[in-house]
This record gives sequence, C-alpha cells and structure tokens, in this order.
Amino acid sequence: MKILVLNAGSSSQKSALYDLREDASDRPLQPLWEAKIDWTHREGVAEIEVKTHSGKIHEERSASDRIGTLSHLLETLTSGDTQVIQDLSDIEAIGHRVVHGGQDYRESVLITPEVRRAIARLSTFAPSHNPANLEGIEAMEQLLKTVPQVAVFDTAFHAQLPLSSAVYPIPYSWFEKGIRKYGFHGISHQYCANRAAQLLNQDLKELRLITCHLGNGCSLAAIWEGWSIDTTMGFTPLDGLMMGSRSGSVDPGILIHLMREEQYSPDDLDHLLNKDSGLKGVSGISSDMRQVLAAIGRSKESAATHSQAKLAFEIYVHRLRSGIGSMMASLQGVDTLVFTGGVGENSADVRSQTCEAFRFLGLELDAQRNANHPVDQDIATPASTVRVLVIHTEEDWAIAQETQRIVRKR
Repeated sequence: MKILVLNAGSSSQKSALYDLREDASDRPLQPLWEAKIDWTHREGVAEIEVKTHSGKIHEERSASDRIGTLSHLLETLTSGDTQVIQDLSDIEAIGHRVVHGGQDYRESVLITPEVRRAIARLSTFAPSHNPANLEGIEAMEQLLKTVPQVAVFDTAFHAQLPLSSAVYPIPYSWFEKGIRKYGFHGISHQYCANRAAQLLNQDLKELRLITCHLGNGCSLAAIWEGWSIDTTMGFTPLDGLMMGSRSGSVDPGILIHLMREEQYSPDDLDHLLNKDSGLKGVSGISSDMRQVLAAIGRSKESAATHSQAKLAFEIYVHRLRSGIGSMMASLQGVDTLVFTGGVGENSADVRSQTCEAFRFLGLELDAQRNANHPVDQDIATPASTVRVLVIHTEEDWAIAQETQRIVRKR
C-alpha cells in the first residue's frame, strides 16, 4: 500500500511516501520519496526540498500560494529525476499528524467532515499546530479528492493517563469542560517505546521506560506496560520542560503579575512564552541548542554572552533532570531511559550532563559510545543498572503504519 504522509507545522510541511507491503517488518522502511516545504526561512518565499534514491530538488516558489506549492510538490512524485510512481492515483491513502485530538479522539481515525470540524474546534487548544494540520487535510481533499485520509493524533498515546496525572488542582468543573492534561509528542513517544523493546529484545509490557523527546519542543513520557502514565506537556504543548523558544512550566503568578502591573495582553503573553522564552529567551542568542553550545565554547564571545548561554544550558539540564526524576516516581523506578529528537539524538553534552545526576542509581554512560553519534544504540556501560538508548524517532513511519491499519479496518 502506497501511503503519503503529511507532517504539517506552522512554519514547515514535511512529507514522505512509503510503500507498505503485507510482509513488511515492524522496523522502519526508508521512504520512496521525502519532501519539505519551509515557509519562514525567507519572507515571502517557500523553499522546497525533495529527495529520492535517484534525485534531488531544491527550489523556491512564492509563499502566498500554499495549495499551488503543495500541488507542485506532488508533481515531483510522478515526473523528473524524483519520479517514484507513475500517477498520483497510485497513492492509496494519506496519513496526517494532527497535534490535538482533545477528549473525543483517543486513537487514529478516518477523516470525515465531523473530524475536520473537531480539528478546527480544537485549534483553540493548539493554535500553532491544528490549523496547519487542517490546511494540509483540506489541500489533499482538493488535490487527491477521493483518496482516504487518516488523522493520527499526537495526544492519543496519552489518552489513558490516570486521573491523578490528568486532572489539574483547580475547580473540578474546569476538567468537565475539557481543561486537563493531554500530553503531546505521543507518536514519537510510542514509536520510541516500541523500538526500545526491539533493541533490548524485551517485552514492552515488562519495561519501565522514560522517553525524552528533545527537539525545539521537548517532553518526557513515563511508559508502563506499553502506555503513557505520566508526561510533562499538559493542556497545551507549552507546559513542562524548557524548550527552544517555549518557557515550559512557570509560576502562573508571574503571568498574573505581568497582566496587572505591566498591562500585558493574552496575545503578548502567548508570544512571550511561545516565541521569546526557553533557550532563546535566557541565552539571548538562539533557540537552537547547537548555537547555544557554540557560544559557550567560543572564547571570543563577550563574558556576558558566554554567561547567559551557559546559564541557559544549565537551566535546560536542571529542568530535564527534575522532569526525569518526576517520571521515575510515577513509574516507581526505571529500566530504560531513551533520548530522541534533534537535541536528544545529537547532543552528547545534554545526554552526559543529564545522566550524571542519576549515577547514584547505578546509571553509567559509556563516554565513547555517547560521543560517537549513536543511532538506535545502547550507550550505557554493561554494568549500568539502567539502560540508556539513543533512538532516531520515525514519526512519519509510525503515521504510515497507523494509516494502513485504519484504512484496512474500513
């Protein structure tokens, strides 16, 4: 089954085409075709990258016509050096990552008019993500018409959170209105949990896992018997760990103070907490961990710049350690710690500094393995009481698998 995956964000659109056969293993297949559209790197310009086994494309188009850009992107599937199928009718299903499914959507579903309306309604909870997801769905309806589409929700993996974790300590009537912890990055957390069990050759239901998805957005999940029982993101993807440009958890009294004393509006606070906080806000340099670490290491930088970058890194690690400790308490221990996402997979410094705090548990990193750009590897020493895995997350592959499963159920 040829499945097109769309992973839409507010600033970019990642796409991939997979060919899933009946006898395919659970291990990720390489996509036949991969593409990315970036709408924000240059103002007014959509940058397009396409990659296949036999060719590559890098070009630019006007950012004003998103449907036209997506239509052009699909043309690269059937023509030129990047051709991988004869006709767009070869595509049998389309899978979409949808960030927020609310309380109603606790698993992947075929997209119907009712589902589209729900995704639009839930945009209130995820304003930077759900509208982009919906735009991709509507574009595919125009371009591929009758091809079935599936919504794979980032919140679904956390749908079985116990109420003690999901309910906030605020008036219970708010919970009845849908204000609760939902959790996000669920597609990545679930994939990494299954991949960890494969790598360790153990039954997932017998593992106590903490998965650390560390990218521009960051979250942890405590996984017991194959399901998330606790996580750091909450009602929105803003909660929890320090992130690239998002604050993570802060004292709500700060926000009340800013509204009363500094006359901040809700929109002001939204921008401040989502766009100007986290690594970017503290370092004053960037939301990118690589640039923060580079500033720490460069002796030519001013003392103030070095100091702020160093502080940003230290806060990031402190909050990550604290979050892992909280997840351990929920699991009543831990067997395996997993690092994934752009930072989790690529920053040996983040991994080593984080794990250092848990040496008292008998966790020991192999310094050489940690430094050698590990992919889907155990980087703990043989004597370590906790396994530490670095896993390359395969969200698009997981979406393709879910899409196949749902379409076959029709």
